[in-house]
Amino acid sequence: MCNKSVNGENGVNQIRKKFLEFFESKGHLVMKSFSLVPHNDNSLLLINSGMAPLKPYFTGQEIPPRKRVCTCQKCIRTGDIENVGKTARHGTFFEMLGNFSFGDYFKHEAIAWTWEFLTEVAGLDPNRLYPSVYLDDDEAFEIWNKEIGIPADRIYKFGKEDNFWEHGEGPCGPCSEVYYDRGEKYGCGKPTCTVGCDCDRYMEIWNNVFSQFNSDGKGNYTELIQKNIDTGMGLERLAVALQDVESIFEVDTIKALLDKVAELAHTSYKEDEKKDVSLRLITDHIRSCTFMISDGIMPSNEGRGYVLRRLLRRAARHGRMLGIKDTFLANLANKVIELSKDGYPELEEKKEMILKVLTEEENKFNKTIDQGLSILSDIEENLSKSGQRIISGEDAFRLYDTYGFPLDLTKEIIEEKGFSVDEDGFNKAMEAQRNQARAARKATNYMGADVTIYQSLDPKLTSVFEGYDSLTDTGKITALTTEDEIVEAVAEGDHGTIILDKTSFYATMGGQNADIGIIKTANSVFNVVDVIKLGGNKIGHVGYVSQGMFKLGDTVETVVDAENRRRTAANHSATHLLHKALREVLGNHVEQAGSYVDAKRLRFDFTHFKSLSKEELDDVEALVNREINKSLPVVTDVMDVESAKKSGAMALFGEKYQKDVRVVSMGDFSKELCGGTHVHNTADIKLFKIISDNGIAAGVRRIEALTNDGVIEFYKNIENRMNECAKLLKTNENELVSKTESVLEEIKTLKSENEKLKAKLASEALGDSKESIEEIGGIKFIAMHVSGVEMNELRNLGDKLKSDVDDGMVVLASDVDGKVNLLCMAGDKALAVGAHAGNIIKGIAAIVGGGGGGRPNIAQAGGKNPKGIKDALDKAKEVFKAQLN
Repeated sequence: MCNKSVNGENGVNQIRKKFLEFFESKGHLVMKSFSLVPHNDNSLLLINSGMAPLKPYFTGQEIPPRKRVCTCQKCIRTGDIENVGKTARHGTFFEMLGNFSFGDYFKHEAIAWTWEFLTEVAGLDPNRLYPSVYLDDDEAFEIWNKEIGIPADRIYKFGKEDNFWEHGEGPCGPCSEVYYDRGEKYGCGKPTCTVGCDCDRYMEIWNNVFSQFNSDGKGNYTELIQKNIDTGMGLERLAVALQDVESIFEVDTIKALLDKVAELAHTSYKEDEKKDVSLRLITDHIRSCTFMISDGIMPSNEGRGYVLRRLLRRAARHGRMLGIKDTFLANLANKVIELSKDGYPELEEKKEMILKVLTEEENKFNKTIDQGLSILSDIEENLSKSGQRIISGEDAFRLYDTYGFPLDLTKEIIEEKGFSVDEDGFNKAMEAQRNQARAARKATNYMGADVTIYQSLDPKLTSVFEGYDSLTDTGKITALTTEDEIVEAVAEGDHGTIILDKTSFYATMGGQNADIGIIKTANSVFNVVDVIKLGGNKIGHVGYVSQGMFKLGDTVETVVDAENRRRTAANHSATHLLHKALREVLGNHVEQAGSYVDAKRLRFDFTHFKSLSKEELDDVEALVNREINKSLPVVTDVMDVESAKKSGAMALFGEKYQKDVRVVSMGDFSKELCGGTHVHNTADIKLFKIISDNGIAAGVRRIEALTNDGVIEFYKNIENRMNECAKLLKTNENELVSKTESVLEEIKTLKSENEKLKAKLASEALGDSKESIEEIGGIKFIAMHVSGVEMNELRNLGDKLKSDVDDGMVVLASDVDGKVNLLCMAGDKALAVGAHAGNIIKGIAAIVGGGGGGRPNIAQAGGKNPKGIKDALDKAKEVFKAQLN
């Protein structure tokens, strides 16, 4: 009997453990799930399959850590997002179990282990398992039939659409799937119901992809020398079969989360189908959001950050629909962490940050959705006035894109009031946005990496960095390239890249800018202007030959620019102190979200949800300088990543670490995992000065700072500017403040006198205005030309004249330095009979060579043709008469 309780024998966490242990017993290296953020892969916003992070191993661009690997990979797919919740089978987050072979075993072992795991380890009934093969793959058919013993009539042959994996150019091949018969109760009842039917009876649970061909993308296939195995099995799907439940939403861990949602909504699952949609959607989306944030993804309006924001807001909106009043997503994320932390310890490590991001974003959305409802109300009101009942696709898309209103929410709200939406227009606007996003993607090969000459390098080549303790080293040239080809030599004047077996040059990584310097032999010099990390642990030295020639196989000396390294190391070490200081002052929710350090300055991005006060910035700066002045030793230890974390070392948000890591400690104050270069003692940093603090995204801020000689140069520049100011004010540095105060007071007095003079002149310019007042249709009207009056004073004159015309109509024109100012004001009496100041201005502005407009009661315009003022004022009278008529 299947155990459906959390962590039971057939619980999700136990199935994951069984799978990984089984393939470990078959010689596979168990690798941890990769981050949801793709690494060097522009074809994906988010990891969506078990094989996606392993692409470089399949292409041969990188050497895998072992030829046999297995993983349980967290994945997100949003292609069917509109169906999530509406059905019991759609979801955005899932875990993909996979075993992989890179040129090692092939079909015989893959199929045998598939059967062994499903029947002997997982315990599924062999009589309810049905394999399928590609219709031309006789080899796979024979293995299933003759070696495993499956009768021929239980092996299904399907065509390319179902059983051939291909994605443009590159490796491809047939696949063999395994279906599980869940029983008649899940079937459609048709006599033709069998494997491949669209109903829920026969569920695909395992897929072996036999990568044995190379496709040119035009229908031509050649046999691969290295044949690979790529296996995928949805963990949740397997749990559905083992626990004999209807859907993924009823397997132990997910059902426990769904029950928590139901508890918050004071309802139960399967009592109300409309509520069930919301329960399923929230359950799925909060899993995705929690895992995405744990990998360092922050809500934003583009890319993967937009995916997160969209999922989060959909969940929050459905919470409202269920009647959940307060913020609730962080509460549910707590449950996700509790249920999944055994398989993904990073959830517990980043718990505080996850909960903080969710709460802040949900609060923000609660404000935004109210704004959206107000905008929608305005749209409805304007449509009603014009007698229309259809909301434009553009307006519906604006509500969706800016305020997070899915189309179904907009439709739901407006249909109650007899309106509808132009859905075709909405879809066109959506497609336009998608096309814009596609156009922004970089050109890539089929694996999604930028196409460069470096991908043609021998994957067996590697480089070793030996520059932590020495700025010079000797190495052998193992490859040479220009920008577009691999070459045997580069000569004087040539630009290119040198790859060495070992080097003292640090490549740009982890936010630290690369070293610069030279590579030399007795007679040749290569100027290194950049150093880059290439696939397969190769280090490329980018630059040009200033003297002589370099050939493949040459032994060379690497010489790093010492001053550049010294300054860069000081800035890098300061980011560690800054990180710790921010957590001390602001709280442990602060996580590093990015950094950049070079010889000139440092930039540090971190998670925080409001701007820092001057006091907070001062406290952070003082704390960093305190630790610098303590002359703390900077010590580096190499240890395995788990031991490092247990020792208290901070791991960076979303960072991918190797098994062995470098732990950089600065006394007892700071301890982080870091592969960069550092000072030997915090005293070497000398000084630390924050020069800016800005928000760069929702919940992410950026501090820029200086250290060492950079701080001295900063204050020297301030001193120079202060001396220049003192010279301009004809005083000395000591009396600069009092002199500035005196000048400002003088300016204030002069400005006040100037304003009074302007007002007097403007009033005088009116003359006897009462002589210009006319009565049109029972409303007093005045149109006057006054010279030399700026717009601010023109408005003051207008206010004064409005009382003279008994709340009628005032039109004023002024010429100032060859330009024209126009002003129109309508009093209450004028407005009551149809006057509109904005329309009068629109009707006369072109006559003075300008444009403008405004509200019914006040409007203004500018122009550049003073000669047209008289005609404009005459025209104003005509427009006013027409309005009254």
